[in-house]
Amino acid sequence: MQILPAIDLREGRVVRLAQGDYERQTVYGSDPLEVARRFLAAGVEWIHVVDLDAARSGVRSNAGPVGRLCRETTARIQLGGGIRDDQAVRAALELGVTRVVVGSAALKDWEWFRRLCLREDLAGRIVLALDARQGQLAVHGWTQSAGLTVLEVARRARSLPLAAIVYTDIQRDGMLSGPDVDTAGEIMSQSNLPVIVSGGIGGIDDVRRCREIGCAGVIIGRAYYEGRIDLAAACAVARE
Repeated sequence: MQILPAIDLREGRVVRLAQGDYERQTVYGSDPLEVARRFLAAGVEWIHVVDLDAARSGVRSNAGPVGRLCRETTARIQLGGGIRDDQAVRAALELGVTRVVVGSAALKDWEWFRRLCLREDLAGRIVLALDARQGQLAVHGWTQSAGLTVLEVARRARSLPLAAIVYTDIQRDGMLSGPDVDTAGEIMSQSNLPVIVSGGIGGIDDVRRCREIGCAGVIIGRAYYEGRIDLAAACAVARE
């Protein structure tokens, strides 16, 4: 299992939103590169980066910070936010990211997403984001309902050669209340794909629960920034 600490970018700063609410923002730093280096010192290999500005507008205004993370660290970067078409995928990969995370655009145009996943040059580089409230998927920066359930789309994704599915319980995101491991397990069963859990990680026991059900990864955000979890310890649990 991989530990993927999160860097959420807004106007170049490292922030966290409570339950995806842009009005409930906490700023944790002004230098994403410094934050990333602390992650690497703890032993992580992957960093989950979310461009919150691009998630809203579709414009990659944080390309500078993302590019520096790719060029000036050894981390493998998984980038989400604003990946809506072939051009956005290409631009993200040109920055140097290892994987791109597609959410809203996949649900809006599944045929486009299917073709994207089947491209030979993108093998192992596409991640599907399933972000949900009470099992119902949300899109466009979590501001609208997609009218689909998590498990419906998990079943639909079963035939695709995805790198992973990132499942986020929006109501738990940033709340330190524990991850939704039950739904994560169902997604694994329905899709037969690697699942990375996000939302609600509050301590080392939550990391252990994710490992025990067979998750491919865990995204850690607020718990790290507020000193509730030690990344080196989390990496040790992930390797057990």
